[in-house]
Amino acid sequence: MPEIRPLRIGITCYPTYGGSGALATELGLALARRGHEVHFISYASPFRLRGFAERVFFHEVDTSISHYPLFDHFPYTLALASKQYEVARREELDILHVHYAIPHATTAWMAREMLAAERRVRVVTTLHGTDITLVGQESSFYQITKFSIERSDQVTAVSNFLRDETYRTFGCVSCNVVTIPNFVNLEEYRPEPAARREALAPAGHKVIAHISNFREVKRVRDVVRIFARIRKAMGATLVMVGDGPDRGDAEREAEQLGVAEDVRFLGRLDRVATILQASDLFLLPSQTESFGLAALEAMACGAPAVASRAGGLPEVIDDGISGILEPPGSVEAMGRRSVDLLLDPARLAVMREAAIAKAGTFSADRVVPMYEALYAEGMG
Repeated sequence: MPEIRPLRIGITCYPTYGGSGALATELGLALARRGHEVHFISYASPFRLRGFAERVFFHEVDTSISHYPLFDHFPYTLALASKQYEVARREELDILHVHYAIPHATTAWMAREMLAAERRVRVVTTLHGTDITLVGQESSFYQITKFSIERSDQVTAVSNFLRDETYRTFGCVSCNVVTIPNFVNLEEYRPEPAARREALAPAGHKVIAHISNFREVKRVRDVVRIFARIRKAMGATLVMVGDGPDRGDAEREAEQLGVAEDVRFLGRLDRVATILQASDLFLLPSQTESFGLAALEAMACGAPAVASRAGGLPEVIDDGISGILEPPGSVEAMGRRSVDLLLDPARLAVMREAAIAKAGTFSADRVVPMYEALYAEGMG
């Protein structure tokens, strides 16, 4: 791996609840711990950016509403590009590392072009999923997404599935998409044998967890349906962390299936490791996942994931070894296999250890140097 000097890196991500923002923030914090200077640029502080961290700075994009009468909607994209240019110029950034293709790769390209006469800043774009599989395929955004990817200096994807999907969808003949997987901070996400379960569930209950942004793709009603099958077989509590447009559907499903008393909706939480450490299983029956960071964090805490055999999830979970995979929508099969596993303590213990071991292959210590090597390659 080539040596790399300390760099000044600007990171732009969506600061809200979700995998791309979580990964971007954890990457920035890890890079800072490794001696780099990191500047987050967004409209709000990322949800995992907690308090002061050495060599980490936050720059807020001004989103105050202009009184100019032609602005029916605030032009956030232009404001972000201007802020990226401003920070890159003032802080002498080497790299603008943006997460999610649009608008972030687009605005970074604009900032780079504005700065071109003064100094060179490289644009690194990390693709996370729906920017390619959903938003980018909309006719209104297809060409600008393709353009922004191809104009980036370097492009990464969080899974081989997403890399291949990018080539299939956009061609991108002039760019080389490198797979650098999501990672987990094993200092925070680790097994805790003494984890307190009494705050989550009654004594003797199995604890089943789910964490997401409750969008349609997460199939949160299926989460409740799978849990209902578990609940018929044993005492169990489902802990739902997060919020979003489909939360009401999940709550109604719990009522209709008669399990509402055993389902706890905790809303958005910044820290979830203690919940995962107290969990027996993690449910992620999504329609698709480009990687499945929530499943990885659960596995690192010793909670095997029951998930869909879709997208990048098979790159994270080995079916029958470190977790359970079934096709999307296979509620009956996921429920049955979950019950069988929970009723077999010896097999569950073996799977827990396998999940922890598999999560270790995605540790920050292994993955963050891949980004450093990418940066060094681009600086050559």
